Amino acid sequence: MSDVVVTRFAPSPTGFLHIGGARTALFNWLYAKARGGRMLLRIEDTDRTRSTQAAVDAIIDGLEWLGIDWDGSPISQYERADRHRSVAEELVAKGKAYYCYCTPADLEVMREKARAEGRPPRYDSTWRDRDPSEAPAGVKPAIRIKAPHEGETTIDDQVQGQVNFPNKDLDDFILLRSDGNPTYMHAVVVDDHDMGVTHVIRGDDHLTNAARQKIIYDALGWDFPVMSHIPLIHGPDGAKLSKRHGALGVEAYRAMGYLPAALRNYLVRLGWGHGDAEVLSTDEMIELFDLSGIGRSPSRFDFAKLENLNGVYMRQTPDGELLAQIERMLPEIEGGPDLLARLDPEMKFKLLQAMAGLKERAKTLVELVDGANFLFAQRPIAIDEKASALLDPAGKAVVGALAEQFSGLGDWSAASTEAIVRTYAEQEGLKLGKVAQPLRAALTGRTTSPGIFDVLAVLGQDEAVGRLRDAA
Repeated sequence: MSDVVVTRFAPSPTGFLHIGGARTALFNWLYAKARGGRMLLRIEDTDRTRSTQAAVDAIIDGLEWLGIDWDGSPISQYERADRHRSVAEELVAKGKAYYCYCTPADLEVMREKARAEGRPPRYDSTWRDRDPSEAPAGVKPAIRIKAPHEGETTIDDQVQGQVNFPNKDLDDFILLRSDGNPTYMHAVVVDDHDMGVTHVIRGDDHLTNAARQKIIYDALGWDFPVMSHIPLIHGPDGAKLSKRHGALGVEAYRAMGYLPAALRNYLVRLGWGHGDAEVLSTDEMIELFDLSGIGRSPSRFDFAKLENLNGVYMRQTPDGELLAQIERMLPEIEGGPDLLARLDPEMKFKLLQAMAGLKERAKTLVELVDGANFLFAQRPIAIDEKASALLDPAGKAVVGALAEQFSGLGDWSAASTEAIVRTYAEQEGLKLGKVAQPLRAALTGRTTSPGIFDVLAVLGQDEAVGRLRDAA
């Protein structure tokens, strides 16, 4: 086996890149990066009825957004079918596999008999030692492996430990179907060998497959990769992850306003740990990641933890980078395309000015955009019920008076508007909150916003004074 570590991510393009697949890709990527190796991308598209180009595009888009790259071009498993057929025929020639002429009806009889006798419904090796000259006319054969029937097949797994499978439970499974198409089990072995894969990191739902695949490796005399089968992700209630828990496509997390770096950080901590470290940069992940840190128990997906972690990342992310992520997200959220159309250079400048205050109050980009609605609002702005309550006669008197004072201000800034508000409050014998709250309601239509003087500075003199006069 090569000294260079080679991992692979091998999704089936039958839908989006779901969150479990994203974590598997991340683990493979980190393991290869940490050891100066390579990660390959193979699209397992042999199921032609379910595989779509749209799904391939979604997988690639999801990986790119997450910041997970791969070496070389994506490899199509379907396009390698001739190679898979050739290896299956080679195994027959070596006496390690054989042609099976059982029809579907024959196999059903076999299953019924096994059930009647209380045995698992497995293939009974009818054609294992028969001469092909006995084959019935007009029946196209499948190719089956000559699996060992005695003893055990052992997988030394880096996560699960040593796992033994009784060979009597594995039967002579099919390598090549009677229509000439390779099975998944066979294609994976040939592809992993030809691609030089040294380490297979995948979900533990593939553990039984590993035993069958080892039988093929042994029959071909090929080196068996190092296996690591990671526990699946469960929901908060301990049940298998479903859509109600968060088993969504990566693009759904983008539309919910999560940052790729935060999602990467959250995923790496689902099932893997290094001490008490929660917030890890990508470089730290690469440096620290090792298979020994993966636990054997399923991890539980927790949206609250993801939100909190995303909030940490939002506060740490440069404002320009947040703006770029917002622009990428807007087409995917309700009302987003309209906002994107209005995000001209002037509006971008305003959003960047307000970003420091906005990101302190938001845990997702969706919340941040919602908090920035006051920037996009057009006069007269909509005022919600709680904010309207602040604009009673006393509140209207406050905003009306300040509108006139602001209109004559020569130097418009957060500091100059603050000086006017504080002086007004002192002269009127009002607490600052009694002045700031009606101001906030009139300027943003809400009772919460970034600092009110920052809001005034970002809106600009004409817009701010116009909104105050509207409210008064």
